[in-house]
Order: sequence, then C-alpha cells, then structure tokens
Amino acid sequence: MQDLEKQQKIFKRLFLLLFSLLFLSLSLAFSIFFLIKFPDYNSSKLPVYGNVPEFTLINQNGQNFSSKDLNGKIWVADFIFTNCGSSCPLMTLHMSELQKALPKTWQVRLVSITVDPERDTPEVLSQYANNYGADTNLWYFLTGDRQTIVHLAQDGFHLGVGEVTYSRTNVNKDEILHSIKFVLVDQKGQIRGYYNGTEKELVENILHDIKKLRKNAAT
Repeated sequence: MQDLEKQQKIFKRLFLLLFSLLFLSLSLAFSIFFLIKFPDYNSSKLPVYGNVPEFTLINQNGQNFSSKDLNGKIWVADFIFTNCGSSCPLMTLHMSELQKALPKTWQVRLVSITVDPERDTPEVLSQYANNYGADTNLWYFLTGDRQTIVHLAQDGFHLGVGEVTYSRTNVNKDEILHSIKFVLVDQKGQIRGYYNGTEKELVENILHDIKKLRKNAAT
C-alpha cells in the first residue's frame, strides 16, 4: 500500500514537472513569436514627425535667436500671444510648471513664440516672461516677422495659425486662432511629440517622454 502511495506521489510530481516545462516552453515560444511579429510593441522610442527648419527670430532681450542656439538640446515649443484671453494664460502657466519640474542638469530649453508679433515686442515679451517667473536663460520668448512665424508654425511645426480678430472694447478679447499644442523636439531638431497644452497631465507626459529621449541618447 505504501509503495503504491509513493508511486502515485512520484507520478504526480513528474506530471507537475512536465506540465510546468510544457507551459514554460509555450510561453517562451509565444514571446519569441510576439517579438518577431511585433518588434515595436511597447517600444521606448518616440515617433519622428519631421524636422524643424532653421529659423532666426528675436528674443525677449531684442537679440537675434537662431534655431542653431538649440542644437544638441531637447526643447519644448508652443505658440502664444500676450493679449490672449483664452488658452494662452493656461498654456504659459503649464510651461512655467514644466520649467519648475525640469532638472537644470537636463539642459532642456523652452521656447514660446508669439503669433502676434506686431504688438508682442521684445519689451512686451520680457514683461510677460517676468510675470510668469520665467528663467530666460532656459525659457525663450520669441518674436519677429509675422510671415516668418506663420511659415514656421504651419510648415515647420505643422500647426495652424489664423488672422488677428481685434476686439473694439477689450484688448484681452482679441483673438488669433492658433494651436494649443506643445511640441517636443529632440537633440537633432526632430519633432518627437505633440501634447495638449491645456491638459493637467501635460507636464507629467512631457517629462516622461523627455526621459525616453535622454535614455535613448545615452545608449
């Protein structure tokens, strides 16, 4: 009787061992098949949406600012204007929060480009930057020729910009149709991400993707 019980235990253990080996083999085979069939699944690499063309504008200090000043750096851009009474204040607030969240050792740059260059002079942009606590060594406010800016937004960043609609009663109700997207650009000047500039998850999402860019650059 005892011998029978021992044999049953041995068979049971062998069965469990064989079943475990079979399960592991099937899991391994499935994993290999999945990696071959879908190599980019859960990839740590961000998509590339194109290259930002070279440009030269004027910063908040009245100095020429070129895209070459951003070479080798990760940067985030948006398009705003200082008299905007709708989305721009929230967008700039979020950019300010991003500035605070970014470690300075990452050397990430922030770029806000006005879509109302006729009124957003360097002096106006400088005051606007000060109002939001901008570190202008890292966060640049740019103005320039309107046609150049529209071309840069539409053909460079693939974002929309409309004409100015002036309010007769309140300058803060002037409107310029423009995108509310933040744009992430990598060290090579390639566009790697678009983000809704009014979403509360914005800063978290951009930080997450910047970490990816830094990690990929280090490998």
